[in-house]
Amino acid sequence: MDRANASDKSLDSALAADKAAALKLAPVSRETEDRLDRYITLLREWQAKTNLVAPSTLPHLWTRHIADSLQLASLAPSAKRWADLGSGGGFPGVVLACALAGTTGASVHLVERIAKKAAFLREAIRITASPGVVHLAEIGDNVDRITGPVDCVTARALAPLHQLIGFAEPLMRNGAKALFLKGQDVEAELTEAAKYWNIQPQLHQSRTGDGWIVELTSVERRG
Repeated sequence: MDRANASDKSLDSALAADKAAALKLAPVSRETEDRLDRYITLLREWQAKTNLVAPSTLPHLWTRHIADSLQLASLAPSAKRWADLGSGGGFPGVVLACALAGTTGASVHLVERIAKKAAFLREAIRITASPGVVHLAEIGDNVDRITGPVDCVTARALAPLHQLIGFAEPLMRNGAKALFLKGQDVEAELTEAAKYWNIQPQLHQSRTGDGWIVELTSVERRG
């Protein structure tokens, strides 16, 4: 067996164990699991030519990325219309779209400014037959492109919190709730954001690591 095949076999084995752990943290239906399997297969193919995730996280795709994204759905169980800003490799946007497939009226808007990543997102939505719409646009242009109401706006590893609020504020003004995935430095980001915004954040500890989810139901610019 050559080195490449051995590496693939090793990754296959690691992902199988990681998947089992992830689905204990965030159980899904068999249909959603099948869609996520197709998504992961596609991501591995594209990862070879387009850097979609940090290479060091590949053995932990399911817990680090899939389960991390799925946990947002439990914080907004009735939400059907989502907007994901800076979707990148599809976390959380494509994952949420996979989970919402089959739900009447569901849609996920995925806003991505890099053309290669937007192309990947379109292919991921196609092969998973999930309710997603990809917008190739600067993140700040999302409001002009997203038509109709949005229940939740999300972002992961995109920008500091005070900037994220600025991107999301027009959608929130029309009724959307924000769910932002953040790391261990969340308190510092909240302190900085409070210089620019009146906010009453609710923090949820991540099920999948040391991070946090910042939930905001309303924001108001200071001054």
